[in-house]
Amino acid sequence: MTTQTVKIQSMGAQGDGIAHCPDGTVYVPFSLPGETVAIARVKDQGTIMSISEASAQRREPLCRHFGPDGQGGTCGGCSLQHMGDEAYHEFKRDLVVSALKAKGLAPEVDALVTCQPKQRRRAVFALRKTEKSMLLGFSQAGSHHIVDIAECPVTSDGIVSRLNDLRAIGTAMVQSAEPFRMTVLESLSGLDVAVEGIKSVNDKQRHVLTQTVLAMRGIARVSLNGEILIEPQKPALKFGKAEVNPPPGNFTQATIAAENAMADIVVDHFGKAKRVVDMFAGCGTFSLRLAEKSQVLAVEGDDKAIKALDAGARKTQGLKPVKAEKRDLFRRPLMSSELKTFDAVVFDPPRAGAEAQSKELARSTIKKIAAVSCNPLTLARDLSILVEGGYRIVRVVPVDQFLWSPHVEAVALLEK
Repeated sequence: MTTQTVKIQSMGAQGDGIAHCPDGTVYVPFSLPGETVAIARVKDQGTIMSISEASAQRREPLCRHFGPDGQGGTCGGCSLQHMGDEAYHEFKRDLVVSALKAKGLAPEVDALVTCQPKQRRRAVFALRKTEKSMLLGFSQAGSHHIVDIAECPVTSDGIVSRLNDLRAIGTAMVQSAEPFRMTVLESLSGLDVAVEGIKSVNDKQRHVLTQTVLAMRGIARVSLNGEILIEPQKPALKFGKAEVNPPPGNFTQATIAAENAMADIVVDHFGKAKRVVDMFAGCGTFSLRLAEKSQVLAVEGDDKAIKALDAGARKTQGLKPVKAEKRDLFRRPLMSSELKTFDAVVFDPPRAGAEAQSKELARSTIKKIAAVSCNPLTLARDLSILVEGGYRIVRVVPVDQFLWSPHVEAVALLEK
């Protein structure tokens, strides 16, 4: 380890400040462009010791667990709380602009659709049992150390107010000191708690868990590795006017505000399209909203998710026909010949993107496409394939669903 003073010149894609030194580039978390900072350096990583010249964009973080000098430690959940709104919004937008530019694409990119504190309805916690307590929080960046949290300005009050209840649920399920994960979703009927990383629970643990949960209010379900252990109420989500009961651990958009914004953009783009396809449909985020105006083919590789979507469509009155198809679009993309009778397509794949499917779409006659992505790099790759196939990008909208993190969603609208 060495100590030195460096000038921060720019921001990296992961939110670290970047200093270019004679002996190489150094990445400094919690720093901002224009700042002069003294750091402790190990190879290309720097830890702030002091700031001699601070940026005008620096602000006090809202959370005690944030930053290198946080009283509760650096939890690793946020990396940009120290950044003022103007610079932060431009940083997020530029993540999308830069990714597109790297693929030779230069469409107009809208201003960032912003996110507010306490809107996150889905959180993934790290837990570990100690001799005295159950740690519940987030792991420090680059470490397995779990910072036990008492607050979280990003996550909804409906989850944060139940942190001790979640610790009690974890305590009832585990005996060893091995870390495990708990995904918590705030549904309309209560918290949906999905635990992973514990191999099994014995009969005694099941009994204790049942008694623990039944003594609480507002816990809809607890599952382990996809198996439902207790379900006082079915978790419920609303997509437009349709209500869906998602399967345990199902992917859900992190905030309702971001989900609604993205859905509105897609629905408006499709206009009066009569027949649309929703690829990587999940349990119906876009499909069930689109079905209020259009016939929908919903395609999803996860069997439980597509069954939940189908059930939600069947019990909702006033929707156009929805056909739900289980299909692995990575291995077996919808061919251009299968898309001839459709007017529009929306696809929202995992972070890996939809390269194979984009190649088939590029050969299709679909008039309108909406590409939704949580990864600007794979989005840019897929858009470049579509542009080469004759599509024109008419709009790109970055959406800040993951507040104070280096992650950004984007919706790209295309026409042929």
